[in-house]
Amino acid sequence: MQHSLSISFHAPRTLLLLVLLPWVRGAVGQEGFCSVPPSVVAESTTKPLYWKVTNPTLSPANLQDLPGFTRSVYRWDHALITPESHVFSPLPDWVNTLGAYLITPAMGAHFSMYLAKMQENSRSGLPPKDIMDFQPGEYLNVKEVHYNQHGLLLLEGQGIYRLGDSWYPVQAGDVIWMAPFVPQWYAALGKTPSRYLLYKDVNRNPL
Repeated sequence: MQHSLSISFHAPRTLLLLVLLPWVRGAVGQEGFCSVPPSVVAESTTKPLYWKVTNPTLSPANLQDLPGFTRSVYRWDHALITPESHVFSPLPDWVNTLGAYLITPAMGAHFSMYLAKMQENSRSGLPPKDIMDFQPGEYLNVKEVHYNQHGLLLLEGQGIYRLGDSWYPVQAGDVIWMAPFVPQWYAALGKTPSRYLLYKDVNRNPL
């Protein structure tokens, strides 16, 4: 089984399918994710690449299986969507696939983004190479404010993400939506590198 991330935009209507996790087999003897050599060393050769996206392991451990608990936060101009709040169901026009919608226009975004659990031998389009890497202690050198909205999936590591006037501890598997002109900033924490996949609507007319 593979996990994939899909992002679709409504104006114009396009669909990008981003393969994230080889669920059954690791990418042994093949190029890394998005044909980019992975900067994060896998913790075990028996685990698939970016396995923490759907198997969060960070503390507090006593809250991971607590009924009703979630770190997810929804605001009018941003959202943090954490793995424990993902709800999987059949996807329209997909065969033997379950999906969890993460970002949708109902939240205020102009696009849809979801994770898809695909059976082995499923195919998808190649994802874009918009991946950012941070060594422990590294951070964005500017506090960004611009007209692009963002969809972000943290693939590895942990850190602090600023969204507007709020600061969120984030970890592998967390998803973030950022509306246009939301102040944003990230710093990698812990002892391992951070890596996240980022999509920006760079072709949107700012007017």
